Parts: sequence; structure tokens; C-alpha cells
Amino acid sequence: MAMPLGGILLLFLVLLAAAAAGGGGGVWAFSSSSSSSSYSRIGEQPLSLIGIHRATVGIDAAASVQASPRLLGVKGEDTAWVTVDFAAPHASDGDWIGVFSPSNFNASTCPGPSGSDSGPVICSAPIKYQLANYSSDYGKTGKGTLKFQLINQRQDFSFALFTGGLSNPKLIAVSNKIAFANPKAPVYPRLAQGKSWNEMTVTWTSGYDIKEAYPFVEWGMKWSPPTRTAAGTVTFDRESLCGEPARTVGWRDPGFIHTAFLTDLWPNKEYYYKIGHMLPDGKIVWGKFYSFKAPPFPGQKSLQRVVIFGDMGKAERDGSNEYSNYQPGSLNTTDTLIKDLDNIDIVFHIGDITYANGYISQWDQFTQQVEPITARVPYMIASGNHERDWPNSGSFFNGTDSGGECGVLAETMYYTPTENRANYWYKTDYGMFRFCVADSEHDWREGTEQYAFIESCLATVDRKKQPWLVFIAHRVLGYSSGFFYGAGGAFAEPTARQSLQRLWQRHRVDLAFYGHVHNYERTCPVYDGRCASPERSRYSGAVGGTIHAVVGGGGSHLSNFTAEAPPWSVYREMDYGFVKLTAFNYTSLLYEYRRSSDGEVHDSFTVHREYRDVLACVADSCPPTIPPAT
Repeated sequence: MAMPLGGILLLFLVLLAAAAAGGGGGVWAFSSSSSSSSYSRIGEQPLSLIGIHRATVGIDAAASVQASPRLLGVKGEDTAWVTVDFAAPHASDGDWIGVFSPSNFNASTCPGPSGSDSGPVICSAPIKYQLANYSSDYGKTGKGTLKFQLINQRQDFSFALFTGGLSNPKLIAVSNKIAFANPKAPVYPRLAQGKSWNEMTVTWTSGYDIKEAYPFVEWGMKWSPPTRTAAGTVTFDRESLCGEPARTVGWRDPGFIHTAFLTDLWPNKEYYYKIGHMLPDGKIVWGKFYSFKAPPFPGQKSLQRVVIFGDMGKAERDGSNEYSNYQPGSLNTTDTLIKDLDNIDIVFHIGDITYANGYISQWDQFTQQVEPITARVPYMIASGNHERDWPNSGSFFNGTDSGGECGVLAETMYYTPTENRANYWYKTDYGMFRFCVADSEHDWREGTEQYAFIESCLATVDRKKQPWLVFIAHRVLGYSSGFFYGAGGAFAEPTARQSLQRLWQRHRVDLAFYGHVHNYERTCPVYDGRCASPERSRYSGAVGGTIHAVVGGGGSHLSNFTAEAPPWSVYREMDYGFVKLTAFNYTSLLYEYRRSSDGEVHDSFTVHREYRDVLACVADSCPPTIPPAT
């Protein structure tokens, strides 16, 4: 029996909401680009569409691929544009060009015994791809030219021409090899605050093992003699990961990740730094020259500007990988932040960082994309489902959204001031702010280790000196009228508010931020489902409730809302953007939601509050008083 139109529409909306909420499922979206990609899955990692394990080899002498230039980064650049000329005797819409690194990607590189007839002939996915008919005359002439942007990823590259579409690829030609002048060079520094306010960490990636070269950071203030601080070095192998594709077709050697701790910084002073590696003969391989501003001390009254967003992912500036259907707003968010970087002091990317989903090469791609930001201001991350979730791996949710990464990539590629890297919760102080960053992929309920951390983080801040108290998590533990959460009736993760709202209220949390739902929404100051104030743009007086904001529009495919806005929902928008907080002093805070497309403000409010307002009695929370003397 045919399904009624209303039923079809409802099924489509449910599937769309499930994909848009950040889960592992996807929805088919049609495109006119070619018959071979007449569909792509919204919310699906584009590299997962390639059936590389089913690939066959049929090298055709009449087909060819040529890449130029052969040597990249001769002046120390870590990105380069490459021209790829190709030809096929029987051009079709299903033809595509894949970029492979290392350049040797045949069966000899597969894990396990070699020479087996039963194994795949190609066992590693490309790091990116483009459809051959992106070159306009290819369908007519069988010849085409494409441009690819490559980044230094520690290995050489080759380009392969396939027929048969993405799902059943057949290799017919392979290009010459190309490489960066120094594939091992130190690249893509990532700043993060350390465990103390006057400590900055610098993390970067290179091809140098500690046995080959000694990693360090040379740093200091202007006009002062520089200091050299040694860095620690870590890496991981396939066996460190939890499942496919991370351990199979998505695997790529991650190189070596180095972290140095720059300590005893002077508050708000500008520091200059370079990453480097000293070779055994004393020669130094240098990275680029950067600078950063040291954090203010806790309670310091100065202008402090914070950016918060989630679910950004990455995209390709050369148009590869059909990211227009996957993370279409990612580059806009990145570029808008770069343009305003002189007016940003610290960034929080609150989960669903790269959406690599087990394709390890994509972490390098992401660190390169955000390097202009992360090299200059602290870039603090939170754990999301696409970083952590994998069955029987210790995550609270047993989904497969991490693609087998199970937190290893996020924990290794970025530093966070956690006490235990496997438990991705931490606190960090920035001047007049205290940030309590929860890990929504681990149990937060009362009686758990994380609940005790949240309570301690909220309770131990001195609100006289740090009046602005902010709670952060990836999944919505507060309020969202996103279609997925609304359909469940809880408008949040089940039991989340029941577990945490009394803590937020008792400790007068000003703001709570979440990702996971790919849109923007802001509530009134709310407690137990009821607004504590009718105001929309100017708040003052006692903290009668917490303002919750969903900022999951960093770049990934957008999520829809429920048809009707709940009473606590003040502003909601299905667009890409981020929030910027500006603390002027102990009593005045500006909140702005800015769209990624233009950086303009589309929602804002101000808070004006005295310390006595933090102490005032509010619903279900009244500080104890000293009885009068008798």
C-alpha cells in the first residue's frame, strides 16, 4: 500500500531531524552536478561515500593523470595549489579524481599479511576527491583540468583517476608523485589555556619523532631575551582506536603531536613565539613566527571578549568532497572570526570539531583551516558525539558517530586543562569569567564523578571577582526547541535538567551554552521551565534563572525547529553563526549573536548587575542568613 503524502512528509521530517541533531544518520539530498553524485547524504562524511574497499584496478594505457608542480612549499609554505591534467578514453559522469597520501596506496600498504587474494586492492581512502566533470569540457573531450589545494601532511601525494562512480570505483590511471620540500616541518600551532591562568600551551604537529629532533618553543616579550621551552611528544596507532573506519580505510599516520607549556606569563602582555625542532647536528627547523596576548588574571577588570560556537567542522576551499552538503557554513565562520580576530580574546568550540568521523586525514585539514585563529588566541574545545561516541568504549551514549575515534583524536590533537584526558570536563578562568566545561558524552547525573566536578566548579568561584559564570556542554542539557528534542517532548537530553537545574539555580549561573542542534536559539532567564523575567534585551537585578543558548550553527548542515516556539524561547534562527560575549567590568556584560555570513549582530542583550544581586534570594535558592544576635 502506498504511504499517504502526510505520512511520507512526517517520515522525511523525522529522518531530517535525526540527521540534523548531530547523529550518525543522513538524509539523501539531490544535486545536479552529475549523475554519479546526483545524490549526497546530508550529514554523512563525504569520504564515507567512497566504496574504496570495493575498488578494482584496470590501468588503461590511454588514460593519464599529470600533477604539477612536483615540489611544493619551496619557500616554507604549508599550503599549495596543484594543477591536475587528466584524460580518459571513455569519459563518463561517474569518473573522479582522488588525492592519496602517501602516494603509494596499493595493497602492499594494507595492514596484515600481504599478497592475499582475498583482501582489498586499495585499503585507504583518499584525503579528498573531485568529480572529473567539474572540469567543464571533460564529458565532451575526455580531457580535463582541476585545481586542488594541498596542505603539508608529512607524506607525498599522488592523484588517481577512477571510473565507476564513488560506490564501485575502478582505478585506471595514477599521476606522478608530488611532495612538500620538507614534509616533516612543524605546522598548525594550537594555543590553549593551561591549568593555571598564567600558563599558555602550544600544541603542533610534525613528522619528527623525538628520536630525530628535539621539539621546543622559543618565546618571550618584545625587547626581552627569548626563552626556549621543551615540548612533550605523543602519537597513536591503529590499535589505539576503537573501530571502523578509523582503524581501516580511514586510517592515516597522524605524525607526532607536540605540546609545550609556557608559564609565569604576565597578564595581558603580548608574547612572541616560534615552534622549532633541533636536529642532531644542531640545525633548527623553524615554524612560522606568531604572537599571542597572555590571559588576564582571575578577577582582572579589563575588556574581555569571548567567542562560543559548536558543530563547525571543516570545508575545502578548492570545492572538493561535496562539503557544500556537509558543512556548508564552516568556511564562513572561520573567515569571519579571522577578520575580527583583533577583537577576540579566547574561543570555545564546544564539540563536533571536525566531523572526521574516523577519517584521520581530516584532522590535519581542520587544524590547517583554523590555524590563523588557533595560533593567536586560546582555542578551547569540548567533547561531542562526533569525537567520542562508540559502543562499549566508555562513552555515555553507544552511538557510532565518532567513526571509531572514541575520543583519541580530540584528546591528542588539542590540549585541554582536564585532570584526566579521558574525562573531557574542565574549568578555566579568564579574567572576570569562570567557564565550567562539561563532557556531555559521559554521565552527568547526580552521584557521578562529573556531577561532583560541575558542582565544585560552580561553587568555588568568587563572584565578587569573577561575576560572570558560564556553563558549557555539547549536547543540550538545558533547553532547545530543535525539532529532534521537541519531538521527544523533553526539549533537552532526557533527565538532564532534572539533574542539573538545581545546581545552575543554586550557584546563579548566568549563561549556559550548547551545540549538537545545528541552529541558534536563546531563552529567557529560565528555571524549571518558567521565565524569571519578561525582559528580552536588558537584564538587571537578581539572577532568577539561567539564560540558555544553542550555538550549534558553526558550519554543519542546519537543523529545523518545532512549529511553535515554547514560552521560554526568546529568539531562534536557522542560520550559521556564533555568540560573542564582551565583559566591560564587574557589572556590565554584552551578549551578541552574529551571523557567519556577514559578522553582523542579529540578536543581543545586555546584563547589568551588582554583587548584591548575586546574593539575592530567588526561586528554590536563598543563601543562608546569620540570625540576629539575642
